[in-house]
Amino acid sequence: MREYRLNEFHGFDSLVLTEASTPTPGPSQVLVKVHAVSLQQRDLMVAKGTYPKPLQPGIVPASDMAGEIVAIGSKVIKFSVGDRVCANLAMPGFVFGDLGAEIDGVLAEFKLFDADPQRLVRFPDHLTYREASTLPCAALTAYAALHGPVPVKRGDVVLVQGTSGVSISVLQFALAMGATVIVTSSSDEKLKVAETLGAQYGINYNTTPQWEEEVMKITNGSGADFVIDIGGASTLIQSVKACAFGGWVQLVGVIGHADADLNALPLFAISKNICMQGVITGGVDRFIQMNQLIDSLKWRPYIDKEFTFEKAVEAFRYMNGRSHVGKVVIQVSRD
Repeated sequence: MREYRLNEFHGFDSLVLTEASTPTPGPSQVLVKVHAVSLQQRDLMVAKGTYPKPLQPGIVPASDMAGEIVAIGSKVIKFSVGDRVCANLAMPGFVFGDLGAEIDGVLAEFKLFDADPQRLVRFPDHLTYREASTLPCAALTAYAALHGPVPVKRGDVVLVQGTSGVSISVLQFALAMGATVIVTSSSDEKLKVAETLGAQYGINYNTTPQWEEEVMKITNGSGADFVIDIGGASTLIQSVKACAFGGWVQLVGVIGHADADLNALPLFAISKNICMQGVITGGVDRFIQMNQLIDSLKWRPYIDKEFTFEKAVEAFRYMNGRSHVGKVVIQVSRD
């Protein structure tokens, strides 16, 4: 079989396509044929060596996968040959996931897994492997952001920053739940894509740097009931200003500048009586709940661009350029 390995962490050119023996499952293991892998920001950080966890040279990168179980061990009873599964990123004890960082990931033609229901999750039948590969991080994080202690409901206003995989999944889920969605982006072209997906309002934060004021105008002074903050320190005060009284700011990303002045943040948060919550993907129970919703809605994720397995380095480079909307996917299997 073929697999990619990172012998060094100097960027995407460190990815090396190698040959290896196809593994045989032990008594409590399953062998998965990897059909598709979707990339996330974490994969870029690992390749660049900026991930805040110890990295083992020679590791197989990437964590978000959809594939087919092709062989099982003698003691496996909860999975069967032919099951279509995703790899679950958030294992107990690994808040940020271990695949592709602390242990070998999934950018390979075959991957051996322990037959653990916490690790492998069946996905809805109507999804392709490429679509399902986007579920473990982007879709599940979006679902978690919208299904916190107070879930989004019909009639709410949701403000989401950017058009990344998580942001576009937030847009799609929020619309399906009956919310009005406002999207911010640095690009009018990206906003046009978001609008074709159903976003009612788009704000270019380059041409409208005080975008929180535009949010207040759109909502007639009420603000957004839920703000999905991707920027972190550089956008947080604006997110609070754009939030409705008693609303929620869901902290999903930290891709902005970390040296922003947050001295006024407590006052703004108190004056609006808002709640803030840090959002991670969540465990297998939430994954299963999300899949049930996806199945009932016949929901499909938005994929910006697909690359062949041989073009994986180009896929990393394309995602790093931040010109994408939604997800970037690598089709691994040849069939």
